Amino acid sequence: MTPAGERTVLLTGASTGIGRATVTRLVRAGFRVWATTRRDGDAQRLREEHPGKVRTVHLDLLDDDSVRAMGAEVCRAGALHAVVNNAGVALPGPLELVPVDVLRRQLDVNLVGQLAVTQAVMPALWQARDQGDRPRIVMVGSIGGRIAGPVLGPYHAAKFGLVGLTGALRAELAPFGVRVVLVEPGIIATPIWERGLTSGDDLTAGLPDGVGRYARQVERARLSAARNATHGAPADLVARAITAAVTARRPSARVLVGRDARITAALTRVLPERALYWITAARS
Repeated sequence: MTPAGERTVLLTGASTGIGRATVTRLVRAGFRVWATTRRDGDAQRLREEHPGKVRTVHLDLLDDDSVRAMGAEVCRAGALHAVVNNAGVALPGPLELVPVDVLRRQLDVNLVGQLAVTQAVMPALWQARDQGDRPRIVMVGSIGGRIAGPVLGPYHAAKFGLVGLTGALRAELAPFGVRVVLVEPGIIATPIWERGLTSGDDLTAGLPDGVGRYARQVERARLSAARNATHGAPADLVARAITAAVTARRPSARVLVGRDARITAALTRVLPERALYWITAARS
């Protein structure tokens, strides 16, 4: 097997938060990193922060041509030890009123896009396996894929779906020695919450009058997002878990990150559905 310094990892959503922290961790671990971004300024900053260790590539998960072009560029460069599907968005809104195109965008970025990226770079993962490596696919999910609450229905739908997608992919690739890992963070202080606040405000401003009945739920979600943006666990906590999944000889199939994630996962295993409903149901 080649040493870490000669192995390469593809990481999506590398511009901020968990992605940016993971780039740093992977470089420190001796990997070369393909980092995907949507903005040229973010790409330049990553290259300057990690000269000679990071190559950037443009990726828009809502553009099939962009995904194919990214995959072709990465595969041309040679074997790939791992792909880390980290890119994601949070677009809130009550499900009765959220526009279907908003739901579709959430699923395309947080679920469909994860598989599209994986498919695009599978030739490079197979090449690594043929060279004696133990390639792996890491999906960054969420504890929101185990329990759902109000107003974040599109996000939960994508994360619950990612659990099933990852499980099926893991089962299919197991006979060939390709490891598939689902990382499930709890509440992490990242810009996704601030972007979600802005998107949520824009969305609710354009919704019909019926949104009024959900006003208290929406406001609670806004307050929660504001707290999460500053008081959640540091992004580096997830970056360490991702790096461990990339480097471990036998990584765990599912990795909970954060005390709140571990507690929530335990509750979903032991509490009856009626109790979980009481915990998650909004109070008017």
